[in-house]
Amino acid sequence: MAEQTDTDHRPVLVVDFGAQYAQLIARRVREAGVYSELVSHSITAAEVEAKQPLGIVLSGGPSSVYEEGAPQFDPAIFELGVPVLGICYGFQIMAHTLGGTVGNTGDREYGGVEATILGDGGAILGGQPETQNVWMSHGDAVQQAPEGFDVLARTSVTPVAAFGSPERKLYGVQWHPEVKHSDHGQRILENFLHHVAGIPADWNAGNVIAEQVERIRAQVGDARVISALSGGVDSAVSTALVHKAIGDQLTAVFVDHGLLRQGEREQVERDYVASTGVRLITVDAADVFLGHLEGVTDPEEKRKIIGREFIRAFEKVQLDLVAEAKAEGEKVKFLVQGTLYPDVVESGGGAGTANIKSHHNVGGLPEDLDFELIEPLRTLFKDEVREIGRELGIPEAIVGRQPFPGPGLGIRIVGEVTRDRLETLRAADAIAREELTAAGLDAEIWQCPVVLLADVRSVGVQGDGRTYGHPIVLRPVSSEDAMTADWTRVPYEVLARISNRITNQVPEVNRVVLDVTSKPPGTIEWE
Repeated sequence: MAEQTDTDHRPVLVVDFGAQYAQLIARRVREAGVYSELVSHSITAAEVEAKQPLGIVLSGGPSSVYEEGAPQFDPAIFELGVPVLGICYGFQIMAHTLGGTVGNTGDREYGGVEATILGDGGAILGGQPETQNVWMSHGDAVQQAPEGFDVLARTSVTPVAAFGSPERKLYGVQWHPEVKHSDHGQRILENFLHHVAGIPADWNAGNVIAEQVERIRAQVGDARVISALSGGVDSAVSTALVHKAIGDQLTAVFVDHGLLRQGEREQVERDYVASTGVRLITVDAADVFLGHLEGVTDPEEKRKIIGREFIRAFEKVQLDLVAEAKAEGEKVKFLVQGTLYPDVVESGGGAGTANIKSHHNVGGLPEDLDFELIEPLRTLFKDEVREIGRELGIPEAIVGRQPFPGPGLGIRIVGEVTRDRLETLRAADAIAREELTAAGLDAEIWQCPVVLLADVRSVGVQGDGRTYGHPIVLRPVSSEDAMTADWTRVPYEVLARISNRITNQVPEVNRVVLDVTSKPPGTIEWE
């Protein structure tokens, strides 16, 4: 399996010391127009040199630098001449490694804290208000800065809350500039990137598209390529990007398993094809999927059935395309996968075989498909993928689409999946999406699953008579990465419109309820 190399941009390395915010730091660096890569704290100086980074950011972490078994860092990296910014634990490991003093003073700082800038604030804090609110999360503190470092900030309990050495281009802050709760956090990161490290803000969608088009053409040559198109953001953008590079050498396969939301098939077949010009094959497999789901109520069993049948449907088309290419003296060699950077990080690097992520192509494609992968989005976060999609001219209805599970509405029906229940849920889901969009809430909501409790009936009064209808659950959540989430405080008047419309317009539904559970403890999806 040929491994796809990363971007041609020299990176800023974000060193992960086990922080919950490590990926967020990498995203904030990208937002400053600079390409970033996440790496482990175990990286060596030689490995850093090989990557030729323009800068390094050390993340926070839950450990104490002086504890046995705490994450360490190769001290030789500080001698490479690469600008470094330490954050929280990264700030403390820099101090500890370079001869400063770190200890537990008995005073802790969690949440919002007022920091005072000292002197001119140096290159990273200069020009900012003398006092500012910052977000802290630490029990240990730097008690003495390393020799040759200027103390740039303090708080009421932390004498060294920031320091810097302009000669060595080494800086650090005790607080978390990557979170929105720190008043001038993004400015600190930008000062480090642009002023200390001298990196231009040239990481943008246009550059990414140009680089990937060139790389895809070099990788593919004159071979044919298949893409499994789900209609979601990742597969839509990766398919469009590959099509821009190689045109009709690409065939996209769209499997309609009958579990899509209202209008989604038409959106793919009409709007997406019109905007991209991609050659599309649609497999109408709704009857097959619903036949195999008959009588099944266990959510895990539903997932397995949907995944298995998707593989069968895709394999049939794949065999037809391979035979067609062979008859014309060509070969289908490549498979497009919409892998994103968080997938690469969470899998430990992402190189290797065609393990299609389960939420992208329903249940995962078989590992023995004899294809090389094309992963044009593997260096990108979700918000960057959306921007690439907009640059490529993909309709906003697809680019701005909320995450949607591969098994579709099959896991948003609690109980057996039937044709009638799917129609009920589609209608309720469409109303909820229409009203949230009309209220201008799409940007605030990461995802809003609409769930049909098919095995539950509640008493109601409709048309002067008693009814026994099903409840619909609204699950609006806000999140940055879906690892954690909180329920979105949708205005009452919007909830009232959604409830009134669903109970008036959707047969079999007489009650709408709101899920106000965060994640954890509850997952975003119900099944």
